[in-house]
Amino acid sequence: MDLCTYHSHCTFCDGKAPAEEFVKAAIEAGFHSYGVSSHSPLPFDTRWSLSKGDVEAYLREMERLKKQYAGQIELYVGLEIDYLNDGWGPASDYFQRMPLDYRIGSVHLVTNGETGEMMDMDGCFDDFRENFRNVYHDDLKHLVRDYFRSSARMVELGGFDFVAHLDKISMNGSLVEPMLTEQAWYNELLREYLQLIAEKGVMVEVNTKAYTKKGLMFPNVKYFKWLKELNIPVMVNSDAHLPRLVNDNRELAFRLLRDAGVKSTMRLHRGVWEEVPMSEIKN
Repeated sequence: MDLCTYHSHCTFCDGKAPAEEFVKAAIEAGFHSYGVSSHSPLPFDTRWSLSKGDVEAYLREMERLKKQYAGQIELYVGLEIDYLNDGWGPASDYFQRMPLDYRIGSVHLVTNGETGEMMDMDGCFDDFRENFRNVYHDDLKHLVRDYFRSSARMVELGGFDFVAHLDKISMNGSLVEPMLTEQAWYNELLREYLQLIAEKGVMVEVNTKAYTKKGLMFPNVKYFKWLKELNIPVMVNSDAHLPRLVNDNRELAFRLLRDAGVKSTMRLHRGVWEEVPMSEIKN
């Protein structure tokens, strides 16, 4: 078994259990390595991110767990860092100075390029719908373009190890426009973004969190063929917020990646990212 995941959330942010419960679940499931990646602090208060005041406690707790479970599992501490603008994102000095094992680049909050207003494109649809109406006046093309513009700028600036759920805008966006991912303009934007990722040599995750409830992976399974074509390094992450979901839908994701012709995956081993042939992975 080659079980690993590097995207998960505990009670330091919006996870539903302490970090140690996730570690125990990973060990019980047979994981060789596991990473906790709380949502990074933001320059304003939210109900879902790590607060600046809790950063030191978060790092101390992860160091304690590393020592306690040494020999049973390789533990890593990361952050899922939201890109807001050139002054706040994975490349910012604030995050680069943190003693992290890895950093995840992520976009949840999208700024209207015309007005400067910001909205959360994630979360429940009712909240999305209200924010979308207020900030983008129901202009889905405008929102999606700003999402990919911010995402591309994040990749250009760098400072992170892999991109989280790179097309998550499609989750709520498809509830506004059910045929969103069939639209030529949408696919052109996504293709351009993936080409930039490939040019920069950035890894991406296949995020399985929403599959059980929504039938979605990020990126959408239909784009796995583009990951293969562009030779983009991939990994499979559960983005678990509950300990029992640390390995959720992993087997399915690997099967679908193989079906798309993807030949390898990435993992952390002894602190170094390494490529593992799919032929060596047994689910």
